Amino acid sequence: MSPLPEVPAAAGVYPITVRWSDMDAYRHVNNVQYLRLFEEARVYAFKDWFGADRDLIDEGLLVVSQAIDYLVPMEFAYAPARVAIWCSGTGAASFDLGYAVAGPEGDDTVYARGRVTLVAYDLLEQRPRRLGEAEREVLGTVRGEPPALRGDRSAAGSRGHR
Repeated sequence: MSPLPEVPAAAGVYPITVRWSDMDAYRHVNNVQYLRLFEEARVYAFKDWFGADRDLIDEGLLVVSQAIDYLVPMEFAYAPARVAIWCSGTGAASFDLGYAVAGPEGDDTVYARGRVTLVAYDLLEQRPRRLGEAEREVLGTVRGEPPALRGDRSAAGSRGHR
C-alpha cells in the first residue's frame, strides 16, 4: 500500500472494504462506520506488529477513548479504502493509536483522522495490566506523531497535551 499524506512513515496502511450497507441516506459512509474501519485496521496491524503467534487482542485490550475528525464525506467505491495506523503514545498500561482513512489506491484524499486509546487488560483478574517491555518495543517501531484533531485545540488550553 502506498503512503498517505500527513501520515508518519512508520504507519502501516491496510486495505479495508467499505460495504454498501455502510452508506447512509446522504449516500456517503455513515460516521459510525469509521470506527469499524479503525477496528479492522487495528486487527490486521496487531498481527503484523506482534506476530502471528501472539494476539494482543486475545490477551485483553479495552478501548477507553476515541476521537474522530470527519474531513470530507466518503462515497462508496468498489476498491477498498486505505486505513493508516500507527502508535502515537504510550503510558504505563495504555497506548494511543493514530488513524487516517483515505480512498482507494489513486485517491489520496484523507476523509477522516482519528485517535483511539487502548488499555492492556488482564482478562482473568479483570483489571488493567502494565504493558510489557516487548510490547513497548514493538509499539516504538511504529511510533509517530499523533494526528492533529480539531478537539485538541480547545483541550490544549485547559488540560494540555498528553
